[in-house]
Amino acid sequence: MKQRVKEKKEVPQDKAVSIFFNTVGILILIVEAYPLIYVLSASFSSSDAISMGKVYLWPVEFSMEGYKMLVQNSQILNGFKNSIIYMGLGVLLNMSLTMLLAFPLSRKELPGRNLITVFVAVTMYVSGGLIPTFLLVSKLELVDTLWGLILPTAISTTNMIIMRTYFNSTIPEELREAAFLDGCSYTKYFLRIVIPLSAPILAVIALYYAVDSWNTYFNALIYLRSTEKANLQLVLRDILLANQVSSGDGSYAENSKLGVTIKYAVIVVSCVPMLIVYPFVQRYFTKGVMIGSIKG
Repeated sequence: MKQRVKEKKEVPQDKAVSIFFNTVGILILIVEAYPLIYVLSASFSSSDAISMGKVYLWPVEFSMEGYKMLVQNSQILNGFKNSIIYMGLGVLLNMSLTMLLAFPLSRKELPGRNLITVFVAVTMYVSGGLIPTFLLVSKLELVDTLWGLILPTAISTTNMIIMRTYFNSTIPEELREAAFLDGCSYTKYFLRIVIPLSAPILAVIALYYAVDSWNTYFNALIYLRSTEKANLQLVLRDILLANQVSSGDGSYAENSKLGVTIKYAVIVVSCVPMLIVYPFVQRYFTKGVMIGSIKG
């Protein structure tokens, strides 16, 4: 006897809950999206319109002055160049060290694997602190150098654990056995089999490192001294400090020749590199994040 499957009717309470969460989600989206829309609109508005508070959703008195001044300012261009260099070299070092640590820890035949993992995991909760780290960097004569900004954050324990979990739970053990039967060493197995099969997680971790490096502000403020080596975030900080809002009628105090709109233009342009990179790793992003979170 065939069983008839009746469509489940939506209970009024469920409908009310759905409407409630949809409404809350829309409100959260508006709250988070408005600052982005405002910054984008302000970057294409005149300084007077911004100072008088006329900009809300759309550009007022359309102007490209901020972007023109951005291109003409050598300090900002130098900051862009430095940030790209720091990010490129940093991600290369980050990924190399993370893979070289994650792969051995994913192998069950490694002696003391669990103990090493515990020691590595402890660093997520206990660290030397800012002062000992700065003293160490200073003793190594890395202050105001490229490596002083890259080496202290050369590897992330969280990213390493995610990658190790991927190696351990996603790549079949039969592949290793077959490779070793064909005379493959650990090095060849890692380079020719593990890395090609790990494209999703490698793309995700690389994006994590790239975003973190691009947005680096505090470490750059601590370890960098010369203006020539400042990254974009430090340059943006100087621009924001040079255009503080006065306590009077809300107008901007022009302490530099950069103008008011240029700080919004810098914020918009500083987001462009990540917006360009993300579409290329988007197809791997969801898959890699889900694998790292579910198969823990």
